[in-house]
Amino acid sequence: MPLRPVKFLVILALVAATGLHWAALQTLAWTTMLADNLHTHSFSQAVAQTFDGRHPCSLCKAIAAGKKSSQKNEFTLQMQELKFPPVKENIILCAPSPYGSLPPANDFAKARSRKPLLPPPRGPFV
Repeated sequence: MPLRPVKFLVILALVAATGLHWAALQTLAWTTMLADNLHTHSFSQAVAQTFDGRHPCSLCKAIAAGKKSSQKNEFTLQMQELKFPPVKENIILCAPSPYGSLPPANDFAKARSRKPLLPPPRGPFV
């Protein structure tokens, strides 16, 4: 599967999971309502009527119903008590045996002490 459709599907899943589609639809509804209200009212009245919440359009009502139904379908977390069976034998923890650490190797310094195998290049740049 090409990479571009996979990215598109991931973006769609993130948009749906975060509820961004409701915000996009609400923005569309408000824009449409504002444009409709500007035909009959002044700018300040149109803005007030659009965003006051007392004059919802049909799309706003559908969005509110959709949000409410999606909240009902959300997963509810049910807490369950974890019960562990009793341990039949005693557990004994032992400390690790002592160990000596080795000094760090300095291979980089050894590699730098040798002279280069070839002489440096000589070209027209010198």
